[in-house]
Amino acid sequence: MDNYTDMLLPSSSTAIRASILMNETSYLFPIAEHGFSAIIEISYNTEMNKKKNRFLFDTGVSENGIIYNADLFRIDFRTIDAIILSHGHMDHCRGLVNVLKRMSKSTDIIVHPDAFLKRWAIFPNGKKEKMPTLDENELRNNGASIHKIKNTSFLPLVDSDKNSDHYPLIVTGQIPRETTFEKGLPPQYKEVEGNNNDEKKSLVPDPLVNDDQAIITNIKDRGLVIITGCGHAGIINTMNYAKKITGTDKVYAIIGGFHLTGGSMFEDAIEPTITELQKADPRFIVPCHCTGWKGTNRIINTMPEKFIQSSVGTTFNF
Repeated sequence: MDNYTDMLLPSSSTAIRASILMNETSYLFPIAEHGFSAIIEISYNTEMNKKKNRFLFDTGVSENGIIYNADLFRIDFRTIDAIILSHGHMDHCRGLVNVLKRMSKSTDIIVHPDAFLKRWAIFPNGKKEKMPTLDENELRNNGASIHKIKNTSFLPLVDSDKNSDHYPLIVTGQIPRETTFEKGLPPQYKEVEGNNNDEKKSLVPDPLVNDDQAIITNIKDRGLVIITGCGHAGIINTMNYAKKITGTDKVYAIIGGFHLTGGSMFEDAIEPTITELQKADPRFIVPCHCTGWKGTNRIINTMPEKFIQSSVGTTFNF
C-alpha cells in the first residue's frame, strides 16, 4: 500500500511493476491510500541450508485497503512470519486487525512500546484532535503475540544478546535524533496520568515520535537497504543509525516515507535532506507515502539516476 498507483509504469530488473488484471467483465486495479504497507521477503544462507522469510511492514490507513490489494495480488497472509509496525499512527496500522483475522494463527508483532500511547494533535490555531490508538487487547484477542521492543532487534526474532550476523533483517528500534533539521512531528502531544487518582490526564508535548523505527538489511557486495514507514525520526537520522548499527557505510537503497510534506515545518528539511542524501550516494532512492511532491521532485532533479517511482503493487528486487 502506498499513496500512489500508476499501472502504466514499465518494469525493470529492480522495479517489477504489477500488470493490469482483469476478470470476465472488467479490469481490476489496486487501490492507493494515504498509508503504507510492504511485504519484505528475504532469502539467505545459514550454516545448514538456504532459508526464506516473509515479513509484513505496516498495514495501511483503512481497515480493508490492504485486504483488497492482497486479494488482487493473491497474497496469502498466512505465509507471513511476523509483522513489524513502523510506529503507532493510524496510516500505518489501521488494517492490522483484519490482517490478523486473515492469518488465523498466533503472530509475532514487533513494535516500540510508545506505539500504544494515547496521542493528540494540537495545532497552532489551538485546534485539538484525538488521534486513533492501537487497542492492545483487541490485537491479542485476534492472535497477536506483541513484542514491545525499544532497542534494536533481529528477525527472525531472537534474543538480542545472540550474534546478529546470522539474522539478516534488523529492526532499528528507537532512533537517536542528531540532525538539527529533522524535527519529528511538532503538533503531537501524549496523554499522561496525574500524580494521583483524583487528577485528570494532561497533555504534554511528544514531538519526537520515539516509536518511529525502520528496517535494515545488508546485502553482500552492495550495501544497506533501509525501509522506513513515515521517517518521523528523519531519513538522515535513520540512515546514519543504520550505518552505526551495522558498521557499514555503504547504502544501496532507501525506500519508504521521508516525511518532507505538510507545510513549512517539514518542507524546510527538504534541502538539507537532499544534501545529506547526495553525500551518502545510495544506488537507489524510492520515496513513498509522506515524502510529498516537493521533496520527491527535488530528488528527481538532483539525483535522477537514483530515483525510482513508487506505485502500489511494485516489487522492488534488491
